[in-house]
Amino acid sequence: MAYTRLIALASALLILATAPALAARCGNNASGFEKWKRSFAQEARANGIRKRGINALMGTKYSYGTIKADRGQHSFKLSLNQFMKKRGASAIASQGKRYKRSNAALLKAIERRYGVPPGPLLAIWGMETGFGRYMGRQNTLSAVATLAYDCRRPDFFRPHLYAALQLIDRGSLSSRQVGAMHGEVGHTQFLPRNVLVYGVDGNGDGRVDLNNKADALASTANFLRGHGWRPGAGYQPGQPNYRAIQGWNAAGVYQQTIAIVGAQIDGG
Repeated sequence: MAYTRLIALASALLILATAPALAARCGNNASGFEKWKRSFAQEARANGIRKRGINALMGTKYSYGTIKADRGQHSFKLSLNQFMKKRGASAIASQGKRYKRSNAALLKAIERRYGVPPGPLLAIWGMETGFGRYMGRQNTLSAVATLAYDCRRPDFFRPHLYAALQLIDRGSLSSRQVGAMHGEVGHTQFLPRNVLVYGVDGNGDGRVDLNNKADALASTANFLRGHGWRPGAGYQPGQPNYRAIQGWNAAGVYQQTIAIVGAQIDGG
């Protein structure tokens, strides 16, 4: 047994020793993207990504629009009142109350299973895509690959790129999927790794498809539960479930808006 453990440890150390040599270097413009793709494909292949995923990766294009969006997130620097006005929080709350009534059975089923009331889910849905009216037109894989290559946040986006390639290998994500500028998909804008970890089948058809309203809302509730949501506890700042909302988005004004709009919807 000791000899077996020693061999396993030696193998793990060998993998760690060779990983930097395989790691693809980041870049700050499009000039190195094609070379980076070849290097990352070699790394991904060594880590179990199969032919379908590799082919999809090699078909990606550097997304100038994604980089522009990533450098221009100025609204998160606004005051809370300015942010809520810019994002149309009062309209989201009003529409959210109507969606709460028209989706009552679905939302009750989700709350029974995950413990998350309608308010925060509808606030997120409204904030992210206007209740599904606009889910983005950017190629998802190209967006995530661009951000995994870009030197600003490669360590954050490379796990999402691996997840996207895994989903493509499984047939759960198309290389033609489109979404938001940072690679988020579906009604509530999940990044690929969150699809893998928290995506659930909300309509009982045996598939996880976040372009489907029921799957997206159930998956969002599952995400919040996975970030510590406690059934019946409050979700305003200082209350137990606010931390789960903080897990959804890192911007303080976004978190507060979700809590405020969610309470308005639940109160209505």
